[in-house]
Amino acid sequence: MKFSFEIVPRTEQAFDQQYDFVATLGSSISMVNVPDIQRFSTRSWDTGKKIDRTKYNFVPHFRATDFSLKSGDIFRIIEENQLDHVLLVSGDPPEGIKREFHNTNVLDLIRVVKQKYPEITIHAGFDSHRSGVQDECNYVQRKVDAGASSFFSQPFYDIRMIEIYAEHLQGVETFIGLSPITTLSSKNYWEIKNKVKFPASFSTDLDWNIEFSNRVIALAKEAGFNIYFMPIKINLEEYFGRLEL
Repeated sequence: MKFSFEIVPRTEQAFDQQYDFVATLGSSISMVNVPDIQRFSTRSWDTGKKIDRTKYNFVPHFRATDFSLKSGDIFRIIEENQLDHVLLVSGDPPEGIKREFHNTNVLDLIRVVKQKYPEITIHAGFDSHRSGVQDECNYVQRKVDAGASSFFSQPFYDIRMIEIYAEHLQGVETFIGLSPITTLSSKNYWEIKNKVKFPASFSTDLDWNIEFSNRVIALAKEAGFNIYFMPIKINLEEYFGRLEL
């Protein structure tokens, strides 16, 4: 079983602080994911120089809409940074005009990267909140056919939904997303922005989030899945100190 930790590059200092915390978790964490977010100046792949790749698999995220398939820019980035893992996602709609936008389909991006670098591990995303189970599983299969071999999910908040996806994604390397929500404003954000339907039992209480996380970890171990931590605005020491890794 693998555990991956997401570090958002909000600032260089914030990144360094979270990376230092990851080191305190010892060998439990074997991967570090870095998302590429429009409003931040640091690109995901630029953080690779900060990460000890003898300890962690470095997984920078790439937004398909940031790249033209004809330019070769993504190939240059992969080679300059000696990447052996990439996570390719569609990307949210552009925020203003700060960056160039391309109508690149993530399936096409997966395909060309895999053709160019057959040895690279291509990770992709799946979102249980985006559509129905059948449609999302079909989309996962299309990404597998294009060349993806591993999937990171958006965070789950309902154990029943994880059990359903566990049945349909057997044989596919899957990282189940965990991102504690401890404020009503964050809950509202996930409901509006990410279309999350929370179960009636959900609570923003930290104890609820820790108990739920431990249930998910146990289920993932049983199902042969992995865990993808996306800790946002929580006390890292308190949260991870009570997890059963």
